[in-house]
Amino acid sequence: MNERALLVAEGISHRYGRGKWIFQDLSLELRAGEILAVLGPNARGKTTLVKCAAGLQRPSVGVITRRAHVGYVPQSLAAPSSLPVLDMVLTGRTRFIRPYRSPGRRDRIAAFEALQRIGIEAIAEQEFRALSGGQRQLVLIARALATECGALVLDEPASALDLRNQAVVLRVLRALADNGMAIAMTTHHPEHALRIADSTLLFAGSRDIRHGPTDELLTDESLTELYDLPVATGTILVRGRAQPVVAPDFGMKYGRSRCTTHLERSNP
Repeated sequence: MNERALLVAEGISHRYGRGKWIFQDLSLELRAGEILAVLGPNARGKTTLVKCAAGLQRPSVGVITRRAHVGYVPQSLAAPSSLPVLDMVLTGRTRFIRPYRSPGRRDRIAAFEALQRIGIEAIAEQEFRALSGGQRQLVLIARALATECGALVLDEPASALDLRNQAVVLRVLRALADNGMAIAMTTHHPEHALRIADSTLLFAGSRDIRHGPTDELLTDESLTELYDLPVATGTILVRGRAQPVVAPDFGMKYGRSRCTTHLERSNP
């Protein structure tokens, strides 16, 4: 086991009851400072895997070792809370508060510092339910940070966000990893993985789960096979910086096995 590994899965498999296996015999390590992206079509087990990683459920087979507390960020809350943002983040301090006690000064300081770490302390007194989708997602990340976690697991952190808020969330996650946090996230956006993830898991099937460096694993061929749709990867220049793009060809017939288009353009 690598000494920098904060989350280690050894031979894990999972299924619900006597149903089909969702994934089988999966082993991997998530190290400090690393971002792992988990990609795949719907209903392949991505959310189940990250819940197992966060300790919200146990795998049917195998062992997950956590060397640090793991914070969990869901896709969204079923019913947006009317709590002020700071109080919402304070709910992340539950594990430090004794039963029947209220949050103390240390808890409030930790919650506010989590907001500062994300850069959203200015909205601390606003109601959570009044925020935009992007702001809510950042608050949920701050709530996870308030748990004093060393690893962070997120389920589709940029889902339903506009382009600006997607960029904000990705920038925050990359900054957290650069400061030593281990991060795993599910996503339906291959370009997000290409932009910030060091390694990627491709959920092609219960026994066909591929793991490797993101820039090596996410190719035209692998994505075309994964989504059963011709897909091209490439780069564009935005203000002089190369940014990854991934484009499905919706005009092509499903099931075509190869896509050879390469995207190249400059954006002044």
